[in-house]
Amino acid sequence: MRYPMKVFYSEEDKGFIAVVLDLPGCSAFGETEEDAVREARTAEQLWLETAKKQKRKIPAPSTEETFSGRILARTPKSLHRALTERAKEEGVSLNQLVVYLLSSGVQQSRHA
Repeated sequence: MRYPMKVFYSEEDKGFIAVVLDLPGCSAFGETEEDAVREARTAEQLWLETAKKQKRKIPAPSTEETFSGRILARTPKSLHRALTERAKEEGVSLNQLVVYLLSSGVQQSRHA
């Protein structure tokens, strides 16, 4: 089972904090986002093992029921054309380009 996670930069700690959203108190620190996520996955495992030993109720990951990973977006024809042309220039599919651009935008907004 994989649980959804929120990762953010902490000025106070001068590093990244990853919080496992469905598991109360489950979080980890890392100097990079990747370190924080890796540490949080370890914390997730330990949280689950401890909960099982203590016979506590273990919540189901919320993403299993909520997010499919599929987005249908209507765009103006001019934007569709521009994205298609750029995808061809980059040698990638339109879907790959859109995912890349969305990811870049989300990353920039996290650090703004």
